[in-house]
Amino acid sequence: MNFDHTKPIYLQIIDYIKKQIIGGELTIGDKIPSQRELAQQLKVNPNTVQRAYREMEAMELTETIRGQGTFIVEKKQLLEELQLEMAEALLKNFILEIRSLGYDDKEIIKLVEKYQQKLGEELS
Repeated sequence: MNFDHTKPIYLQIIDYIKKQIIGGELTIGDKIPSQRELAQQLKVNPNTVQRAYREMEAMELTETIRGQGTFIVEKKQLLEELQLEMAEALLKNFILEIRSLGYDDKEIIKLVEKYQQKLGEELS
């Protein structure tokens, strides 16, 4: 995993777990690596992973069962919620960045439609 120096590592770890859920690598009820294991895998301080795990529990993304480990919560709509949350964050950043280039909303929509059509042709 390559870390972005502009965002706290613990938040990037949370995003990493969320993307694994969205991508199907982790599913509802799956056990995730222990804090120590993940810290070793990602080559980060165990305290950073511990903070990420605490935050994920507070977000009701994971739950820890004493003596058994940490698991993805059993919540049916979890995948949909995560997809929407991450899509909205990407869209917000995109819109803010594109507006900083001087585009208004109508121009942004035209650009997206034009690029979507171009991408569709490239993938055909």
